[in-house]
Amino acid sequence: METRKVQVTGGSTYTVSIPKTWATDNGVEAGTEIEFYPDGDSLFLTPRSEEERTRGTLDVSDLSGQALTRAVTTMYVSGFDVIELEGAEITTEQRSMVREAVQSLVGLEVLEETRDRVVVQDLLDSSELSIHNAVTRMRLISLSMLEDAIAALSERDHDLARDVIGRDDDLDRLWLVVSRIFRATLRTPKAAEELGLPREECFDYHSSARQLERIGDHATKIAHLTLNIDEPLPDDVVEAVSELYGDAVEVIDTAMDALFADESDEATRLANEARTGVRAIDEQVRAIDELLRELDPTRAQLLGLVVDSVLRSADYGGNVAETALQKAAPTP
Repeated sequence: METRKVQVTGGSTYTVSIPKTWATDNGVEAGTEIEFYPDGDSLFLTPRSEEERTRGTLDVSDLSGQALTRAVTTMYVSGFDVIELEGAEITTEQRSMVREAVQSLVGLEVLEETRDRVVVQDLLDSSELSIHNAVTRMRLISLSMLEDAIAALSERDHDLARDVIGRDDDLDRLWLVVSRIFRATLRTPKAAEELGLPREECFDYHSSARQLERIGDHATKIAHLTLNIDEPLPDDVVEAVSELYGDAVEVIDTAMDALFADESDEATRLANEARTGVRAIDEQVRAIDELLRELDPTRAQLLGLVVDSVLRSADYGGNVAETALQKAAPTP
C-alpha cells in the first residue's frame, strides 16, 4: 500500500499523484486519459482503453473432446469477447467440438475459419445484459423443470421427463451468462457501472443463480429416474411426494422474493419465512421415509433418491434465503 496527500491547485481543484510503477505497468504517461468510477467511499481509476473488445488466444493443438469444449467455455466466462483458437492444423473433430461449445453459449458466433485458425466472437452488447433478468429467467426455468419432473413422475410420462432433461441446457446457458457478467464486474468497475448495480449485489445474484442451476440439476435427476419407472406408484407415496414438492417450491419462491425485495424489512421477513419452511420439510421427509419402507427395496431406493432431490432443492432455496438476509443487512 502506498499513500498520497491530496493537494489543492487553483484554489478549487483537488489533485493527487499516482504511483509511477503502476503508471509504467499500465502504459500511463503524460496525456493519457484516466477513467474514474465512484463506488461508495472508494474511487476506482483505470486507463481509458481504445480497444472495446477483449481478445484472447488459445492454442488448441493438444486439446480435443470435452477438454476443448471446457477451454472455450472458460474463456467465455472469463470475459473474452473475441476468442482466437489456433493450431498447426485444426482437425474436423476439433471444429465440431468448437461449434458445439459455441451453440451452448449465449451470444457466441464463429466468425472465421481457416486451416489453422478459428475465430469466435461474442456479438452481444454487454451494456444490454441484465444479471437481474438472467436470474429471473433462471428462476422460471428451474421451477418449471421441477414442476414438470414431479408431474412426469406422478403420471409416468416419459416424454415429459425427456423434455425436462432437454431444458437443462437452457438453464446452463443462463448460468454461464450470469457467471460471465459477474466476473466482468470483478475485473473492471466499468462493467458494474453499465449494469447499474453494486458489485456486492452482483455477487448475491451470482450466488443465488448457482443455487437455481443446482435445482435444475435435481429436476433433471428426477426426470432420469422417472424413465426407469414403468409400473404405477402407490397413491399415498405420490401424494406425499407431491406435497413435499409443493412445500419445497414455496420455500424457493419465498427466498427468491426476499432476494428481489427492495425493502430490507420485507426481505428479512421473507427470508426467515423460507428458512422456517426448510426445517418443516425435514420433518416431512422423515414421514415419507416410513412409507418407502413398505415398498420393495429397488423401488424404495429409486423413490428415496427422488425425495432426496426435492429436499436438496428446498435446501438450495434456504441458501438463497441466507443470501437475501446478507443482502438486506446494513452495509458497514
